[in-house]
Amino acid sequence: MSFTKGQIITVSLAGVATAVGVAVATIQSGAMKQSHLPLVESPTSTRNQIAGPRNNPESRQPEPLQAQTQAAESPKSQPQPAKTPALQSSLVAGVSGPKVEPVVVTPPNSGCKISMAVVSDPNPPLNVRSIPQVRGSNIVGKLKNNTFVSVAEEQNGWLRITDPPGWIAKNRTESSCSNVNQQINFLPGGDEAIVKGRIIGGGSHSYRIRARKGQTMTVRNRKDVFPQIIAPGGKLLAGNPYEGNETEWTGKVPVTGNYTLQLDSNFRGYEYEFLVQVR
Repeated sequence: MSFTKGQIITVSLAGVATAVGVAVATIQSGAMKQSHLPLVESPTSTRNQIAGPRNNPESRQPEPLQAQTQAAESPKSQPQPAKTPALQSSLVAGVSGPKVEPVVVTPPNSGCKISMAVVSDPNPPLNVRSIPQVRGSNIVGKLKNNTFVSVAEEQNGWLRITDPPGWIAKNRTESSCSNVNQQINFLPGGDEAIVKGRIIGGGSHSYRIRARKGQTMTVRNRKDVFPQIIAPGGKLLAGNPYEGNETEWTGKVPVTGNYTLQLDSNFRGYEYEFLVQVR
């Protein structure tokens, strides 16, 4: 088949137009594919943003409604072990509360008869005066510290002594009641007492403690002199001053009543301290 020159030109132009059209279509098609890429990736990106906080507890935002629901439901679903032992400790056999410290008992040093005193002046020597008043012209003697003096009378803070005769200020001395008879009472929930004091001069210090028959009493010495332990009927249980120096005694009390713990002095006295326990 033969073509004329004009026909050949027409066909060529048509081919060029077709090629151009194909190229344009190809470009548009690529552009359309690129424009759809964010739409394809967008769900994946959104899912990653939502899933991220769920996997990281520190990035969670507070949820008031959920917090309130958990607070309301926690007593039903979660026990509170901290409160349970406190409520049950007093009901469990063999479980005791905090230990009660021993009560400390000391003898009085006023409102009683004083028979002897020891000079203890912060600015020695101690002045002995003719009358119980401070006057420059009534000094009749002086005493060194640690001097024992016999007391004949007490008056308005002054002590009348026999050697040398005169008056000395009581607050410049150490003294004790000659005779003491004192009851020991334990603290609530306690069963121990520490008794400590000093007998200055002659005298007798007695302490009474009540115990029931069958209870165990323990007396433990903490100084040099052990007290006599006397039963309600007068029987000496321990602490015989003529048979050595005991340091501790433990035994079951024979009867219910007041037991006496007694310390005696017939000369210058001594310091004492002991523990007594009744269980």
